[in-house]
Amino acid sequence: MLILKSTKLYLMNWILIAELIYILLVIAVCIRIVYDTDNTSKTLSYLLLTVFLPFAGMIIYFSIGTNYRKRKLYTKKLINDEKRLKELTIRIHEQSEQVMSQKKPEVKKFKRLARLLLNGSLSRLADHNKVELLLNGEKKFPEVIKALKAAKQHIHMEYYIFNDDVIGQQIAAVLIEKAQEGVEVRFIYDDFGSRSIRKKLVPEMERAGVKCAPFYKVLFIKLANRINYRNHRKIIIIDGYIAFTGGINVNDRYINHPNEPDQLYWRDTHVKITGEGVYYLQFLFINDWNFCSDEDLVIQKSHFGTAKATEDGGAVVQIASSGPDSDNPTILYSFLGAIGMAEEEVLITTPYFIPGESLIDEMTVAALSGVKVKLLVPEKSDSYTVDAAARSYYGDLLKAGVEIYFYKKGFIHAKTMVSDAQLSIIGTANMDQRSFELNFEVNTIIYDAHVASQLREVFYEDLKNSQKIDAAEWFKRPLYKQFPEKVARLVSPLL
Repeated sequence: MLILKSTKLYLMNWILIAELIYILLVIAVCIRIVYDTDNTSKTLSYLLLTVFLPFAGMIIYFSIGTNYRKRKLYTKKLINDEKRLKELTIRIHEQSEQVMSQKKPEVKKFKRLARLLLNGSLSRLADHNKVELLLNGEKKFPEVIKALKAAKQHIHMEYYIFNDDVIGQQIAAVLIEKAQEGVEVRFIYDDFGSRSIRKKLVPEMERAGVKCAPFYKVLFIKLANRINYRNHRKIIIIDGYIAFTGGINVNDRYINHPNEPDQLYWRDTHVKITGEGVYYLQFLFINDWNFCSDEDLVIQKSHFGTAKATEDGGAVVQIASSGPDSDNPTILYSFLGAIGMAEEEVLITTPYFIPGESLIDEMTVAALSGVKVKLLVPEKSDSYTVDAAARSYYGDLLKAGVEIYFYKKGFIHAKTMVSDAQLSIIGTANMDQRSFELNFEVNTIIYDAHVASQLREVFYEDLKNSQKIDAAEWFKRPLYKQFPEKVARLVSPLL
């Protein structure tokens, strides 16, 4: 009996010690979350997970939530010479101010946005560009292959998803061919998004002379930590003068075959730029290359073409980029600016919509001010949780008068915006916190009424395959449909 009591007392002491350690651990993690997370909504979400689902919450936080930006996970400086950097800054400002002084209506109207990108990320405002919209993979890839085959000096390419499939092998074959001809070919692939090419296609290209580098290589032990900060950019630069960028990855599913009726229709938008608007994309690529490769690539004149794409007129182009290395969320700010400066109409297409309070507020203010704000999203994405979180925001927007449409023909993956039929945004960034804060993204801002008119027509053509949400019916939905959305919204900063 005495032994039993002694054993029971011994176990109780250990239980008390374990509980104390557990409580101290939870407190320590909560302090870490408060200290390390700048976003208030995200902080509260992680705290709730840690308190109510302690071990699972801690695993989630340390897997995807740690703010490595504070820990200087990704720091790079392409120009270390302060004098040279100052000279370059002055030159870029002077060139951009010269473009602004030309009084092009689109630039004049959105001058504050142009200055935002110029001052925030030293993104040059470049004129005399030829800009071509490429809808879907069946339009993009023939143009890409044609341009790659015509390369004379260098090809720089970086992709989030580059698959070892039919189109991936076709493009890889062209890269190999050009490398063997003596063209410098550099290829950055995201090590997570393009994992299908690591074992076979990459070694094959490397043996042929293509320089390949994985972006932020995924190691098994650190898989969860590194899965958060991915290179979501899609960029091709040819001879420093022609560039392709937008939402379309290198993957067979982006090509719609008319003879395959069972194939999921994939709607996406890409853009081809010819002219000096390519320069900032080149700058981004060289930054990314020096971060993830063993080569220290020095900027040279040969990296930047010199001839004008158009002598008169042409589109004015500016690039918005952001990522964990950015001083501010430039892409988010550019969206806010484009919406806030609109006076008549804002047309937004995005596959994932988890906007955060600032974007919801800007869209609400615009709609209540009389601006026609239309949002086009997929009826279903590839994530139930993301869809549920997105739908939790629709009620707020519908109350303000925002029109929301579900795309029903297939999956709409385009990330675009048209503001007042004068400004276009085409890029890689979704309207969600992951794109604004965690991924490396790039958007093209086009100050040109002709391009904006074309993209506007594309938007309204997509609406023919969409269904408008009826606000009255939306608010009548049963509670069992609304409740999961409310729950998903609680964790939406983490998605």
